Amino acid sequence: MTSGDQSNSPEDVKITADIRRAVIGDNSLSMTAKNVKIITANGTVTLRGPVKNDAEKTKIAELAQSAAGNAKIDNQLEVKASE
Repeated sequence: MTSGDQSNSPEDVKITADIRRAVIGDNSLSMTAKNVKIITANGTVTLRGPVKNDAEKTKIAELAQSAAGNAKIDNQLEVKASE
């Protein structure tokens, strides 16, 4: 899934916006984590991109699940060690 796969249905757009707002508003997340891709299509949310550690991966998944209601979350986030 890429950002081009984002659905234009009002429900999917709202889910993506709600998750993005939750992620941006969480001050415990790094800038890298705040830039993950959030793609919603047909009620399924795909999370992609690098995060710094397992805690960020888990936190973003939790934020996505709480913001998305009963949408399915496909967590494809990758933990990248600091360089």
